[in-house]
Amino acid sequence: MSFAASILTLYPEAFPGPLGVSILERARRDGLWSLETIELREFGLGKHRQVDETPAGGGAGLVLRPDVAAAAIDSVAHGARPLIYPSPRGVPFSQNLAQEWAAGPGLVMFCGRFEGLDERVIEARGLQEVSLGDFVLAGGEVAAMAMLEATLRLIPGVAGNTASIEDESFSTGLLEYPHYTLPRQWEGHGTPEVLTSGDHKKVAEWRNQQSQALTKARRPDLYAASPDGPEMRASETDDEHD
Repeated sequence: MSFAASILTLYPEAFPGPLGVSILERARRDGLWSLETIELREFGLGKHRQVDETPAGGGAGLVLRPDVAAAAIDSVAHGARPLIYPSPRGVPFSQNLAQEWAAGPGLVMFCGRFEGLDERVIEARGLQEVSLGDFVLAGGEVAAMAMLEATLRLIPGVAGNTASIEDESFSTGLLEYPHYTLPRQWEGHGTPEVLTSGDHKKVAEWRNQQSQALTKARRPDLYAASPDGPEMRASETDDEHD
């Protein structure tokens, strides 16, 4: 069974966007995943298909109504697929979460707008809030696309070279090492000799060292939690003295 993605949005015309090019579009044509969009406005109320209201207690902006949102969500046969609500207050999105989703039957993603979604429907329908990062977007569409792209490329058969996925950033807990290609000399900059040595063991060691150095410098939080980080090394040292 292929991976099924359902998107609830006020702007279905935003999709497929980047999901409709390159390997992801080829995989969709090959039946590895499918995409459907459900327009929230179709469930709007009255002559003007109203989907929002002013926030209870006052304040700026508008809030998506729970009755409208629930009707849209209930129109989708989601089965075992998790209901995801991209939100800056959600749990951080990660490579591990993408891998978990890629192993499942698909996702239903609700793209918020305005000041967000009425809390009651989030609780009543069990929406899982997931954050793309510590920033705010105009709506959930871009976040949904980013999360889906990260997930879809992990589905077996989507990416041509599985080794490239296994070695990339976050898959090992470290950032990915630097890459080089032809020409060997470019604007006075050369390619590290070890990469042209033909010694695969030395190449692997160099790449691991580069990943560790980059992670330590740019993402000390990841480095500290990685198997090569100080926390793990301290634990191993303690074990040796037991």
